[in-house]
Amino acid sequence: MKVSGELDNIKAYILEQLQSLYELSVPSSQLSTHELNQRMLDITMVLGREVAVYINRQGKVAEVSVGDIGTVELPEFKARSEQRLSGIRCIHTHPSGDVLLSDPDISSLRRLRFDVMAAIGTQGKDIVGCMGFFTGELQPDGTPEVQCFGPVKEAILHKVSMVQLVTLINKKLGRHTMKDTKEDEERAILAGIESMGAPRAGAPGESMEELERLAQTAGATVVGKFTQRKERPDTAFFLGKGKIEEIGMAVQNLDANLLILDDELTPSQQRNLEQGLGIKVIDRTALILDIFAQRARSREGKLQVELAQMKYHLPRLGGQGLVLSRLGGGIGTRGPGETKLEVDRRRIRNKIHDIERQIEDIRRSRKLHRSRRKESSIPMAALVGYTNAGKSTLLNALTGSEVYAEDQLFATLDPTTRKLELSHNQEILLTDTVGFIQKLPHMLVSAFRATLEEVQEADMLLHVVDCSNKEAEHQIASVIEVLKELKAEAKPTLYVFNKSDCLTDEKAREQLLRGREGIFVSARDGANLEELKKKIEAFFLDAQVRMKVLVPFHDGRVVTALHDLNAIRLTEYTPEGTLMEVQIPSSRKDEFMKYRIEEQDV
Repeated sequence: MKVSGELDNIKAYILEQLQSLYELSVPSSQLSTHELNQRMLDITMVLGREVAVYINRQGKVAEVSVGDIGTVELPEFKARSEQRLSGIRCIHTHPSGDVLLSDPDISSLRRLRFDVMAAIGTQGKDIVGCMGFFTGELQPDGTPEVQCFGPVKEAILHKVSMVQLVTLINKKLGRHTMKDTKEDEERAILAGIESMGAPRAGAPGESMEELERLAQTAGATVVGKFTQRKERPDTAFFLGKGKIEEIGMAVQNLDANLLILDDELTPSQQRNLEQGLGIKVIDRTALILDIFAQRARSREGKLQVELAQMKYHLPRLGGQGLVLSRLGGGIGTRGPGETKLEVDRRRIRNKIHDIERQIEDIRRSRKLHRSRRKESSIPMAALVGYTNAGKSTLLNALTGSEVYAEDQLFATLDPTTRKLELSHNQEILLTDTVGFIQKLPHMLVSAFRATLEEVQEADMLLHVVDCSNKEAEHQIASVIEVLKELKAEAKPTLYVFNKSDCLTDEKAREQLLRGREGIFVSARDGANLEELKKKIEAFFLDAQVRMKVLVPFHDGRVVTALHDLNAIRLTEYTPEGTLMEVQIPSSRKDEFMKYRIEEQDV
């Protein structure tokens, strides 16, 4: 029989003693026997290392393992199901005599779902032990509850009926499964790197807090968070070896099945982490893509998300495709075949091309609509800002519409345009756009370019800021970075500091306004919205001229053109023709100058 673990420098006669443990048996209803305990402790006294045995429910020793004082190497016994115990009990020695179960002990109990995890040692002339087991109940966070019994003398441990204990635990676990199956629940651990070199945008932990909100928005339950100060990400694993081991322990203790990294991973880093931790690993980009996929409603939105997902997954294709080599097995078998991986890549590239063509058709359609708007000269303003700043709520408050608005990240994916009526019969178009975020993936900016063209074509931008957020300045900077990528950062911008009802600090208000043209409002309770409308109106009035024109009755087309421009403010009919006071965009003034009888700039 093979002994596993750390066997360096173990003498042959000790190895024989370890192998002889396989010959012992334990009553199926009993945790262990005095003989087995004594032999294990005798070997431990000589080696100064832990010795562990793994016993099945028939009482046979299935595995013997040796480790050092801090840990013991565990063979991979797997539970028959995620809701039942494995059928294996682990008994191991503690050379120090302290038999309280350590964190690695409890972690192994959770990960391998042992029937029981027990530690034994000596105190004086007595053998004592401690055992840990599942109660069958769940903790508030959804993880199985563990109970420890001991330290007590071995005679008391031997009185515990293993058959009754295991039956009771499995029955309770099964009842929880029937009541509330949580197999599909994603229990996520978050991890990120805090760079020691380059300065970070935002306070330490801000990006991780945002990642937590993203994970919750996607439907995951966040059970743990880890950060590591590091000069640069590890090329193979992104995180350092010690931090990965720490996360591995948390995966077992917290029953986690998903790791989310705060930065984009390379395909090899993702693969290495998944192999090392045994759970699914995704990065910030994949998480945002998942949220976008959940939220997309229109055909355009769905196409844009699918395009971004295809571009993200293309370099991450792997699997067994390379096994199916194009090299044949001899005469008559060779041909110009493709590997499965190559076929998959070709199909995805074709799909990307097809989606890009469909989005281009939509872009042309949008361009046509915009050109018609330009012909009618209806001004347009675009709401931009960080996700969850309150853009959709503000749109609803200003226009009386009922656009979907929730306290969620990326509640709006599809652009929505509504008319905003100002004084003097003036109307403008107000467009709500997708929210921006730190580290917004470039592929998303690229995929949503057709949507974000609304920002590029707007006459002015209303940059909505959640002024109650302590990281408002960094959020503003993140939005400006995306606007630069869209080449729209130079557009006339009015800062709308929303949620002002939550900000009472005057110094903070002054700091936000410094060097910016802005206004504090509350879209929720309507505070200062009329002043905001006046500021918007003033901007568009500055870009127009007001004049009086007299149009002869035979030039009815001119009157029609002015109506199309929504330019007529007053009308009077005279014997010479139609006398009108009009407000015209500066760019269209020359078309009507020959009819002008008086002009004044506004």
